[in-house]
Amino acid sequence: MTEALVQTLANLRANKLRSFLTMFGILWGIISVVILSATGEGFRQGNERVLSELGKNIGIIWGGRTSLQAGGERAGRWIRLTAEDARAIAKQARLVAVATPEIQRGGLSVKSRYNAAVPQVHGIEPSYQQIRTIDLEYGRQFNWEDERQVRRVAIIGADMTDQLFGTRRSLGEEVTINGLRYTVVGKIRKKEQDSNYSGPDNDKVFVPFAAMARDFPRTDADRGVVSNIIVAPKPWVVADLPRVLEGRTMRIRDLDWPLERDVRAVLARRHGFDPADREAMWMWDTSVNSLMFGRMVDTMRDFFMAVGFITLALGGLGVMNIMLIAVRERTREIGVRKALGATTGSIMRQFFLEGFFITFVSGALGMGIALGLCSLINLLPMPERFVGMVLTPVAATITVASLVLVGVTTALYPARRAALLPPVEALRYEM
Repeated sequence: MTEALVQTLANLRANKLRSFLTMFGILWGIISVVILSATGEGFRQGNERVLSELGKNIGIIWGGRTSLQAGGERAGRWIRLTAEDARAIAKQARLVAVATPEIQRGGLSVKSRYNAAVPQVHGIEPSYQQIRTIDLEYGRQFNWEDERQVRRVAIIGADMTDQLFGTRRSLGEEVTINGLRYTVVGKIRKKEQDSNYSGPDNDKVFVPFAAMARDFPRTDADRGVVSNIIVAPKPWVVADLPRVLEGRTMRIRDLDWPLERDVRAVLARRHGFDPADREAMWMWDTSVNSLMFGRMVDTMRDFFMAVGFITLALGGLGVMNIMLIAVRERTREIGVRKALGATTGSIMRQFFLEGFFITFVSGALGMGIALGLCSLINLLPMPERFVGMVLTPVAATITVASLVLVGVTTALYPARRAALLPPVEALRYEM
């Protein structure tokens, strides 16, 4: 084996330009696979991050207006949601893991010692914070003791904190909301949120649901009516969505999703409307958006990787072509070696090692260059839906396995042709 490796290096040195050009094809193929794969994964993770800023797999439910008669009630009746509806959904809806009510009000005056604003104020329960990704830069989140004691505490978005307090730390400070004193217990981290249903969280003030219901109930509806209900499905519901979508040709908005059907059945029993009446309530299911975006990004990533593998395969064909030329040029040498006692196995091993060595070394160089380029690109500012160049362990394994497969495939055929040359005909061969 040592002798074979020495001979391989000697033959590569004897044909430097040809060896370099051949190796460049493999090197460029590996760079293409790594760069395109890392780009696709960066977009996929960036998309997931942006979607999770609102709440990756949640449903936002609003009351609607009935379009069907049911139980003696006329069509056109408004359905007003309440906190009790959220409790019923949490207990009775088979597909729902969490259900929490929300009250939102605009036009409330919020003042600190330094400045004033008129932001959106939301009343939320503790369970809302997890499913809506209300992560804090500092301070604490709301807890159920805040609800039970109806505490006047507030968590403020990043941009609203800057407006009310400037560069000062807001934790423990007091703000007044329409003249009522609330203590700031937390600041939300800066969120890169590109979708919302009532404005970005950076510009909001959140207070406990019980305090909001007592101090600032909705003025456009009866007391006890909430603005909307947020639900989070059980994990298996989201995992089952691809099967639900399979074979469907209808537009996404026209499909009656299982989670929405489940929630509507509960609300239909409570409010006396037909469970088939899709106008009686409306739900934005972000898990559907996640699935659609995920499929789009996965398709893009797969396309990128396919382009990279085609480039790598073309590099492999270059190696095979050069090795076949080498076999042709060294036909007489092969005949002499066989006449002196070289076995078919030793001839085959010699040419196989040459082809595989070219592929492996150029592939290793390409991998190093590609990882270096990824690191340099990751130093640059990234757009919203792109987290940078991300090479996953699975993608790296596939890349290395593809390199080995290309190396073995492209080296084996020329090596076999060299090994099977009859010694007499090889000795007779002249260039």
